[in-house]
Amino acid sequence: MSSFTLDGQTVTFDAGQTIMQAALAAGIYIPRLCYHPDLKPHGSCKLCTVKVNGRQASSCTYQAQDGLVVESNTSELNDERRALLQMLFVEGNHFCPSCEASGNCQLQATAYELQMMTPHYDHFYPDRPLDASHPDYLLDFNRCILCSLCIRASRDVDGKNVFALSGRGINTHLIVNAASGQLADTGFSGDDKAAHVCPVGVILKKRSGFRVPIGKRSYDIRSIGDLAEPGES
Repeated sequence: MSSFTLDGQTVTFDAGQTIMQAALAAGIYIPRLCYHPDLKPHGSCKLCTVKVNGRQASSCTYQAQDGLVVESNTSELNDERRALLQMLFVEGNHFCPSCEASGNCQLQATAYELQMMTPHYDHFYPDRPLDASHPDYLLDFNRCILCSLCIRASRDVDGKNVFALSGRGINTHLIVNAASGQLADTGFSGDDKAAHVCPVGVILKKRSGFRVPIGKRSYDIRSIGDLAEPGES
C-alpha cells in the first residue's frame, strides 16, 4: 500500500483519501472543527492545517500521496491553532459552564486538548438572537463558529437549504433561509442530518437538556484526541 509519514509515523492510505482521512483511519488525531466524515471537506476552520513537505496545507482537503512528509503535532502549528481557537471564543458568546453542549462541545474539547488557558483577545460580545420558534429545536446563534456544517448537511444531504451565511468579513453570521428568518417556517426536522452535525451548541433539541449530567459526557470521559479510533472514517 502507498504511505506517507505523519510526525515520523508511517501512515498507509487508499487511493483518493485525504491526509485527514488516512490519519483518522490510523487513529491519529488532527485538530479540526469544520470537518465531518459524511460531508465534502470545506477547509474553512484551518485548525487541521499541517505542513506537507515543509509547506502549510489543510489536511482535510489535501490528497494523500506516496512519500509525503507531514508534520502536525508541532509547537509552531499548535501555537497557530491556539490563536485560532482564542479568536473563535471571543468572536461569539461562549459561556461553557452554563452551556448545554458543555462536555460534548468540540470547540471546548479542542481548547482543552491544545491547552488553551485564556481567550487572550478582547471579547466582542455580539448581540445574537435565540430562535425558539420550532416546536422541537432551539437555535442559539451565540455559539456559532461559522463552520458551515449545518449548511452543507442541509444542502447536500437533506436537500432543504435550511441554513445559510449572511454578511461579509467580521459581520458574517448564520441565518435561517426563510422569509421570517425563523426555523419554524422551514422544513427542518430532527431526522435531518443538519440536526446532528453542529460541533458546538447552536442546534439544541428541546426538552432534553442536561439528561446526561456534566462529568459523564463524551469529552468528560475521554479527551477529543483519544476519540480517533483506527477504522474511523
